[in-house]
Amino acid sequence: MAETMVAVGDVQLCAEEFGDSAYPSILLIGGASGSMDWWDAEFCRRLAETPDGLGGRHVIRYDHRDTGRSAACPPGKPDYSSRDLLEDATALIDRLAAGRAHVVGVSMGAGLAQDLVLRHPERVASLTLISTSPIARRDPSAPLPPMAERLSRFEVADPEWSDRESVVRYFLALEEAYAGPESFDAEFTRRVAERAFDRSIDVESSVKNHWIVIAADDEDVPGDLGTVTVPTMVVHGSADPMFPLAHGEALAAEIPGARLLVLAGGGHQYPPPATWDIVVPAIRRHTGTPGAPTA
Repeated sequence: MAETMVAVGDVQLCAEEFGDSAYPSILLIGGASGSMDWWDAEFCRRLAETPDGLGGRHVIRYDHRDTGRSAACPPGKPDYSSRDLLEDATALIDRLAAGRAHVVGVSMGAGLAQDLVLRHPERVASLTLISTSPIARRDPSAPLPPMAERLSRFEVADPEWSDRESVVRYFLALEEAYAGPESFDAEFTRRVAERAFDRSIDVESSVKNHWIVIAADDEDVPGDLGTVTVPTMVVHGSADPMFPLAHGEALAAEIPGARLLVLAGGGHQYPPPATWDIVVPAIRRHTGTPGAPTA
């Protein structure tokens, strides 16, 4: 699959498509600091082409601003907001998915997906929300549990940003900290981290700038998750140290009819290869039915 650059206003975003665009489209929205590489190409191919009788899918992955080959700002100086990241996803649905897509988000990307369905419900065919928490709750009086103590104590020094191995070791340390106790795949994570480094315009910006944007976000949630009508699946690791499982349970309870898929031992992470035999069929069932292409 070839990468393509998509103009969104005066910003260039890098995207890649898998499968036939005549089939239902799935837009994958990554987490904070996550280039498209973290949605592994083999995961995307399985989503698009698994011979299970459910037909093909048209899978789109992309680099957020400041990640991969998309437009980059200097480290510590992002010139965009979280609303811009949301509208980037909306523009990609319009340009590459004929205006409507099944939306799959992880962590920050799943927060953007919730915001997207509230602001632009006509563009969302279904939601799959991975490793996240509700962006709004009808009854916030019962607090959700904080991050695990081991994660709150975790610290890792900045790498030498120009040194590939130093940055890869940094990514490995981060991914291991956020993974579940048995869900960290060091060999796989190294391969992804190496690709992410090699494709990044400025890897320091990719690591730092999204967190500045998130911290500055002061927009009100544009609606009530109880009004969401599209089919929704919540995927959550039972050992998520960032958002303990109660966050996934609360999110599923907020959206009418939402299903909860718990990954035993899973952490706060993109679905690792050991879970693909569970996650890929679940997303394929959730995003379509047997039959011919949509066009």
